[in-house]
Amino acid sequence: MDDISGFKDISPTTLADLLGRGQVMDAGIRPLWPSGLRVAGPAFTVRCPPGDNLMLHAAIHRAGPGSVIVIEAGDADYALAGGNVCAVAQRRGVAAFVTNGVIRDLAEVRDMGFPVFATGVVPFPGTKKAVTPLNEPVRCGGVTVNAGDVVVADEEGIVVTPAARREQVLTDARAKAAKEDAETLDAWESAHRARIDKILAENGYAG
Repeated sequence: MDDISGFKDISPTTLADLLGRGQVMDAGIRPLWPSGLRVAGPAFTVRCPPGDNLMLHAAIHRAGPGSVIVIEAGDADYALAGGNVCAVAQRRGVAAFVTNGVIRDLAEVRDMGFPVFATGVVPFPGTKKAVTPLNEPVRCGGVTVNAGDVVVADEEGIVVTPAARREQVLTDARAKAAKEDAETLDAWESAHRARIDKILAENGYAG
């Protein structure tokens, strides 16, 4: 959808300023290799209990093209996915994985260029036994994510825009970005110093 694809032009920093800390995932969830790539798409949500990855493996065949699969992992001791799972997800048009868990086969995944935002890498896989509902609310990186929420992720971080607010947030983000682009560094510096000096004076700092 147009109002989702437009989020690819918006930095997570801009969205974070608009949405607040509660919609920003923890710093521990990072891209697993350096990249300037930004992904943006509707969340397809998955919950995997400790030591199990069945439902992520199910999700790659059910998530629509452009989806960001967001996985609430029960632990970081067992890999949720490896090279083949990421390859199939990529083939089916999934935009990225975002998880508080870990994956394996990092070299393969990096070589194919499939974006994974996770807490790390572990070479041992989980089991495939636990069936849980797909597209239910999950908690990932300190943020509650619902199916259809807009996930924007790059090297600056990961921000989740609630689906019900996405049109207004995109409008506000575009306006904020345009205003910042039009402001010179000299103008920013002058306004910034005035604001900081005012705060210092109000708090009794005379230096």
